[in-house]
Amino acid sequence: MKQAISIATRATAVIAAMALSGLTAATAQTIAITGGTVFPVSGPRIENGTVLIREGVITAVGANVAVPAGATRVDATGKWVTPGLIHAGSRAGLGIASLFQQSEASVQGEVTPSFSPAEGIDPAAITIPLARTGGVTTGIAAPGGSYFHGTAVAIQHAGDRLEDVLISPAVAMVLDLSGSSKAAGGGSRAGTMARTRRIFRDALEYARRRADYQRGAMQELSAPAAELEALLPVLTEEMPIVISANRAIDIRNALRLTAEFKLRTILTGAVEAWQVAGEIVAAGVPVVLEPNTDIPSFDGLGARLDNATLLRAAGVSVIIAQGDPGGERQLRFGAGNAVRNGLTWDDALAAITRNPAQAFGLTGYGTLDPGSVANVVVWSGDPLDFASAAERVYIRGQETSLHTRETELLERYRTLPPHR
Repeated sequence: MKQAISIATRATAVIAAMALSGLTAATAQTIAITGGTVFPVSGPRIENGTVLIREGVITAVGANVAVPAGATRVDATGKWVTPGLIHAGSRAGLGIASLFQQSEASVQGEVTPSFSPAEGIDPAAITIPLARTGGVTTGIAAPGGSYFHGTAVAIQHAGDRLEDVLISPAVAMVLDLSGSSKAAGGGSRAGTMARTRRIFRDALEYARRRADYQRGAMQELSAPAAELEALLPVLTEEMPIVISANRAIDIRNALRLTAEFKLRTILTGAVEAWQVAGEIVAAGVPVVLEPNTDIPSFDGLGARLDNATLLRAAGVSVIIAQGDPGGERQLRFGAGNAVRNGLTWDDALAAITRNPAQAFGLTGYGTLDPGSVANVVVWSGDPLDFASAAERVYIRGQETSLHTRETELLERYRTLPPHR
């Protein structure tokens, strides 16, 4: 267990270094965003509100905030001001999934908990500024695969180096218990569950008998030591585990593992979650889903557009993601479609700000509160409306560019040469 603690300690040190790097890079400028309708998410909207930012941190939010002399004023009159959006299923910066051999999100192998996609993230990728144009300032970049994928990382969508963009190198382990993982269990869901239990038990046994393992005095384990080691923060409740499960039977299997091994589980996919909403609430498990999923499949016959609405009505913490490759900027439209299908507007905004921050342990993100990281978006209108646009995007208190490869092409070909 000492080695598991040392892993967590190293991760904490890395996170602290990243945070320090980001803060020292931020200017000491004080910014006051004034006159807009402010949506803190942690509380009711504030008409004619002010968000005061100093050194990358929000220092005050309210209707009667005194603006210090020398502060840069941003007039948001008639605008809407929200926290930066958080995408819980992002691929921004991890290559282009639809192009052959261009994705950086996975490695070969079924059991790869030690894999982290962090060093595959390209801060210069064209998908990162595209995400910013949709008000998405933070992404949870999760590895892909067919069973035990690896660890998800949290990044901010601004910076020139990995050290600039990385918020946390390990925010969650990722496990697939959907129909896609049947091969890992010999073609059976029951086989996959049995294999998962053995891996978890072997990890705990390895932690207890590490010295025996090193001198070869243990039976053969179900995975290499490095992979079992990577699972220990999950089994000691230091790190959540994201479990992909769509059918009700798979969701119940995930909840059984949660109870048996005392896991901090986050469900994802969850197409038929509405059928077992009460059990999910009882387990205290948040759910990441795509609200536009309505086409039945063998891995989710009970798909329906009001899944998020039914889950929230039951008391589930709902997180909205948008899985289209390169579609991170469309996250807000997924939330808007959830509203169209019955979710309240406030719950939809929380599902792409506060809720993912809480589920993935991103303290200081997802709300506009004093002490929060100054990820702030000024919108032309309702951010869940197609007609609105992100006009200003601040990440750690610095305004970021909304210039993209698309705008470069537009400007280049706006005026075509005369026809000959």
